[in-house]
Amino acid sequence: MTIEHASMRAMQKPWGSTDLLPWSEVRPDGAAIGELWFQRANMSAPDPALLLKLLFTTQPLSIQVHPDDAFARSIGLANGKTEAWYILSAAPGAEVALGLRRQLSADELRDAIADGSIADLVHWHAARKGDVFHVPAGTIHAIGAGLVIAEIQQSSDATFRLFDHGRGRELHTDQALAAAVAGPAGARTAPRRLTEARTLLVATPYFVLERADCAPKSNWDIDAGMETWLLVIEGHARVGSMNAFAGDAIFLDAEAATMEVGGDGLRALLAYAGPEPAPGLLRNRDGQNVGFPQPPAPATVPCHQARTGAPVAGTSSTGASSPSPKSPSNPKSSPSPKSEMRP
Repeated sequence: MTIEHASMRAMQKPWGSTDLLPWSEVRPDGAAIGELWFQRANMSAPDPALLLKLLFTTQPLSIQVHPDDAFARSIGLANGKTEAWYILSAAPGAEVALGLRRQLSADELRDAIADGSIADLVHWHAARKGDVFHVPAGTIHAIGAGLVIAEIQQSSDATFRLFDHGRGRELHTDQALAAAVAGPAGARTAPRRLTEARTLLVATPYFVLERADCAPKSNWDIDAGMETWLLVIEGHARVGSMNAFAGDAIFLDAEAATMEVGGDGLRALLAYAGPEPAPGLLRNRDGQNVGFPQPPAPATVPCHQARTGAPVAGTSSTGASSPSPKSPSNPKSSPSPKSEMRP
């Protein structure tokens, strides 16, 4: 039974930002911070199955792909990496890329990586505040400049780069060829209202991502029967004995807690192990939003593309208390990445 105020680790990236407000008070001292990783406060605790991050982009990231479980294990990694993005803020014209504009053969993909034309083949989509994107393992993807993103993913740092905007970092052509679905991405699935307060954003075999919208001064029970991350994105609340403001994350596992919402209300992301929404996760203490009829599992969106290498694993798309200081960066408590290949 666990409830913790998550600590945070700052990761320097060439495409990152020196202004992380209002999401974090971490001071990068002139270094560009691209990612903030939320971590267990207890450094001796087992690594969670999920990794929650904030991403800050002032330049476009590399074009990249992540392996699925089968391919990851074939090269000695514990698991693959499926992820989802929630857009916290977006500059005008900001974009993300998912999939390719057309199907490529293995030879065509290799040539496109070699000559850099892969940059003209990825399919870009406008990204606006509140948008959600599901990125199954095997999807060729990229994140553009001018974005702040909350990302939930399988706990893995395995990334294979196909194009890096001339930054001189290593590309991973052979691994990318084996891992990638070299064609268009599957169709996006619209968010679905579960209760008055809960909206299902993404459901995969690995995690469920929801948004919770709670009225000012409302009172709730959280019943986290499994590993659960709560990230405050607007407003504030007191969760158990801890205050949580925008940019704060609470980790719960096999734990029940009360949540008292402040006078400005609360908007938060909830992420927990999949594959389906948990009916009793969030209950209004006045008796509303107690649960919902268990819906059928979301239909898998067929990609209609074959891998250039190994097959992809199946995925489904689909209180006004005094503030407490933000947790400082703590490099000693970082998750244990299984790969040194980073975006």
